Order: sequence, then structure tokens, then C-alpha cells
Amino acid sequence: MLYGADYNPEQWPHDVWDEDVSLMREAGVTTVSLGIFSWSRLQPGPDTWDFAWLDTVIDKLHAGGIGVNLATATASPPPWVSVEHPDVLATDENGATYWHGSRQHYSPASPTYRRLAGELVRRLAERYAHHPAVVMWHVNNEFGCHLPVEYSASAQTAFRDWLEKRYSGIEQLNQAWGTAFWSQRYAAWREVMPPLKAPYSRNPAQLLDYQRFMSDMWLECYLAERDIIRAAGATQPISTNMMGAFKPGNYAAWAPHIDVITDDCYPDPLDPDRARNTAFQRDLIRSLKRGTPWLLMEQATDAVNWRRSNPSKKPGQLAAETAQSIGRGADGIFYFQWRQSRAGSEKFHSAMLPHAGTRSRTWQEASGLGNLLTRLPDLPAPGDDAPVALVFDWENWWAVENPDHPNTLDYLALVRDWYGALHRRGVAVDVVPPEQVDGRYRLAIAPFLYLLRDEGVSALTRFTESGGTLLTGPFSDIVDANDRFCEGGFVTRLGPVLGIGLEDFRPLPLPSGAQVAERAGQSTTVDDETTDDARSRVRVTFSDGTGLTGTHVAEALWADAAEVVATFADGPSAGRPALTRRDHGAGQAWYIATMPDRSGLDTVVGGLLQAAGVESLTLPAGVEVARRGDLLTVINHGDGPAAVSLPGHDLLTGEEFGTRELAPQAFAFLRQS
Repeated sequence: MLYGADYNPEQWPHDVWDEDVSLMREAGVTTVSLGIFSWSRLQPGPDTWDFAWLDTVIDKLHAGGIGVNLATATASPPPWVSVEHPDVLATDENGATYWHGSRQHYSPASPTYRRLAGELVRRLAERYAHHPAVVMWHVNNEFGCHLPVEYSASAQTAFRDWLEKRYSGIEQLNQAWGTAFWSQRYAAWREVMPPLKAPYSRNPAQLLDYQRFMSDMWLECYLAERDIIRAAGATQPISTNMMGAFKPGNYAAWAPHIDVITDDCYPDPLDPDRARNTAFQRDLIRSLKRGTPWLLMEQATDAVNWRRSNPSKKPGQLAAETAQSIGRGADGIFYFQWRQSRAGSEKFHSAMLPHAGTRSRTWQEASGLGNLLTRLPDLPAPGDDAPVALVFDWENWWAVENPDHPNTLDYLALVRDWYGALHRRGVAVDVVPPEQVDGRYRLAIAPFLYLLRDEGVSALTRFTESGGTLLTGPFSDIVDANDRFCEGGFVTRLGPVLGIGLEDFRPLPLPSGAQVAERAGQSTTVDDETTDDARSRVRVTFSDGTGLTGTHVAEALWADAAEVVATFADGPSAGRPALTRRDHGAGQAWYIATMPDRSGLDTVVGGLLQAAGVESLTLPAGVEVARRGDLLTVINHGDGPAAVSLPGHDLLTGEEFGTRELAPQAFAFLRQS
């Protein structure tokens, strides 16, 4: 189990470096990420280099038995780069320039940026590739975090090049983008621009392709640095830190190129669904390389600095969040950062060693946790045997949240709501794109899969025919990979599997206070006088008289070859099918025409688990259980004690777990054999 933090010694005088190493050993630190924002220190000027200080730090860490995850320092070019090479700078959709003074102000498409970054990486790799302290390489940092999209001249040129590789000619682009609409047809590649500032709605296919392009630009930067490191003879694992469900970066496409998945996770202490949302993030990250451990590269020891309100964590909450990561596959726990900064934008961000020193609760909890982790035996790799696949797809996320749709959808929130019904039952879940749904699963849930590629259609069809239980809907199988309706209308490709046809979406009004997009592109809040919350909900009834409440849409279905399991009792589709089921091949295909509320999700998911033969647990509110091979992690995230009964023996004490009352934020690791 690796344990450590980002270490930024360039922010501190040399006389604290020895103290840092000594205190790291006291806190159980095994590894630090080094040099993430040190470009200006390593290269103070165009022709000036300084590695002596880094040599000293690495040698001190090595002498102290602490490994180094060496960063390439390319995440924030120094001011001289902007002055000498303004073509590296990013611009917004209005053409305004982003300047230095913050971070991540460069264009990932800039050839000059890539050349300068490449020279820095080459010198670092050649100098440290064989240093015994270096155990891993950390490329850049949080690609796209603060500047996920930009429109510089470099980006415009690169976008055209990217499109020429994607489409065989300009007419193929015109067809894919549907440019006959609004006289947008292009006659030559030089006419094609990024989706710059416009008076009204922009072409949705153009928006989608630009999101693909930007994700690919960040990936290209990673690959360029990775290849330079490998060319220097480095054999250590190479990675870059992800950020969970980060919309601009298609991590599912990045994952095959990354040796070990690393993630940054900062749960909001004020989020009432914090435990569920962080569990979803950890399962998403684990699923990028199923069956392989990952590393939590950043978390906060206590408060952060960048939300509107930044409360401290509850006592024990840091350890509970760490246990959640370990239980869901992490083999390393790191923080931002080691020593709290005295200056700069993040000086109020907590650290392992805060300004209050070693008497602080933060230090006591972080160092105590480090020493607890040293007591853990070798842990099993995350199992590749989750019985349930929850479909989550980045390209669909981009497309479904583009403007000009029947209703405003928060795709991530909706998927996490479905995940919550599984999380509350302690069911192991992989979070995967549709193409990865295969015979290892017994149940697949694919909500709001608006954009569905042909490969995804084939995978979901094979899964059902081979004996799997599939649920999809609503607003699924609507457009192809180019955000175009398929010939014949809606749900045309999965319709034969589901046994249904879709007439209309029948969107429901958003609840009071919901954010909606106006035609002018401005965000506004619906007030209580303009929206009746009762019209935002519909009632769904089953044959036994029970029911559930639906939101967002009440689609008008035809149950052509499917059994009607439930119908709409009211609303715009009253009397029509709301939930259908069809036997297809050796499996079952279900479709739901609305979004159930929380209790409705529990009802539907409970029925699906039973139909698929997937076992679940009955857990007290606030209690989470995660399985990792034969290791079971149980955590009480609640505010009060909770009695839990589980088979197994405590991994640390060897005692039988049996029935135990867990205090708030308490956790246990159980070995089940």
C-alpha cells in the first residue's frame, strides 16, 4: 500500500527539507509525487536549466526510504514562455487570450508548447530514468481541469487536421454534420472553424466533434510525453491523474494507454449523497482497467479552498473515505499536499502537515492512517467479477447535454441515481461504456443512452441474446455516433430486442428552482409561480396496485412485442406502457419510459436483481459494503451508530466480525474465505 502526497519543496527553503523527510517517515509516507509545478524552477529562462535542487531532494528522499513519483512539470508553463512564445497561449470562444498568472493557460494543440514541453521531459527522463528513487512517472497534471476547451489559432488548425483524418472528405463531413440545415454547407476544409461565438444555437454535431477533438488533444499531449520518457530508457509505470467523472476527458478512451490508473477525488462534506457519489467515482475509475488496482493520487486531509463554503471533515471521515478507496480497488493513497503552502491560491487548502503543526487533528489523523496502512497485509487485486454493469458513456454525456433537446438532463446525476439503488444494496458494479457489456455480467442498466454507436448496439444485443438482463430507457437509442436520428425514428436499433416502439418523448416540466436553458443561451431559474411541481411528476402503477413516481419524461410507447409490466396512471401518457419486459434469446430486455424517484428506483432495481439472479444485502442507512476479491470493506458513513451483521474475520485483529455496532465514520476490513 503506497502512502504519501504531492511534495513541493521548491516552495520552501532548503533547511526544511531534512525535517520533511523525517516527518514523512513518522507519518508512514512511502512515496511522494514530486515536481508537478516546478517548470519555472527547472528552467528559469529559455536557455537556463537548474536540476541541482531536484537532485538534492530526490537523494534525500531516497536516503529516507521514500520513493518518488516524478512529474514532468509541464502543467504550468513559466511566464517567460508566454512572453517569448505567445502562440502557446489558449483563447476563449471570443478570441480573448488566457495569460499566465494562474495555471494551465496553454493550448494543448500548440506545436510550440509541445516542443518546449518535450524538451523539458527529455531532460528529466534522461537524467532520472534510472535513479533508484524513481518508482513512477507523473505526466502533466489534471489535463483540462481548468481549461477543458479553447479556440486558439493552433486549435483551429489542429481541428481541421483532426477532421480530415476522421472523415474521408468534406462531403462526408457535410453529411455527418447535417450542414444542409441553416446553409452551413462547407466547400473546403479552410472554411471549417471550431464552434466559436455565435448568435444562437450551434451545430450539435460540430459541438460533439469539438469535444472529441479536445479530449484527443489532451491525450496526444500525454502520449507525446510518455513516448519521450520511454525513449530515455525508463521502465517505471507512467500515468496521469484523472478526476473521476470529468466530462471533458473521455477517460474510457485514454485508459488503454495508461499503465496504472490514478485519480483525484475531493468529496464535498456538505453533499448529502457524498458516500454514494464517491463510491460511484471509485467504481468508475476501477472499471477503466477492470481487475487491476488503481491509485488515489489526490484527496484532501481536511478542508479545501475552492468551494463557496469549505467546512472541515468530521472526525474519522478522512479514514472512512480512504477505506472506501481501498475497498474499491486502490493500492495507493495520496494527498494534495504534504506541507501546507504559505502563499498562493491554495494556501487555505489543507495538507498532511498543516500550519498548526503536528499537534493538529489533521496531522494526527493523517499520520495515524499512514501507520494503520502499514499493518495491512497484501490485498487481493480488485475482482473482475462484478455481476452488474452500469453503462456510462462520455460521448453520450456530451451529446445528451447539448442544447435544443426535449428536456434539460443532467446525465451524471441521473446515472448516479441509478447507481445509488445498487450501492444501497451492497451490489458490486462496473461502470463501463456500452461496448464493454459482455457475458461476465448478469445485469446491465443503460439509462439515458441517447447517443448509441453501432458497436454498442451489437454488444447490448449479444448480451441479452446470451442470457443477460438488460434495462434501458428513457431517451435511449435516439441518435447515431454523429448525433443524427436513425432512419425510421426512435429506438430503431434496440427496438427489436426490447419489443417496443417510441412515438414521442412527452417531456415533463422541470421542478421549481431547477436550472433551465433559455433560447438566448442564458441560464435562468424557474420560479414557483410558473411551474407546478405536480406537473413535474407522473404516477406509474403495477398490476398489483403498487406504484412509483416518475420525472423528466413520460414517453409514449407502443408495446409491439413486449409484456406491459406497469402503466402510466396519469400525465401526458396516461394509460400507456411505462415499464415493459420481453424475453429475447436466452435473456430479458426491459424498458422504462420515465425516470423513477428514489423509492421507485429501489423498486425497479430490486426487481431487476431478482430477475437476473443477483444477490444483494440489506444494510442500515448510511452503511456501505464493498467487495474486493475475498476482502469485504464495511463503512458507516452515517451520523449515528449502526449495527451490522456480516460473515468474516477482521483483517487487522483476526476476530470474527459477526454482529458489530459501528460508530459514525468507523470501518472494518473483513476477510471472507
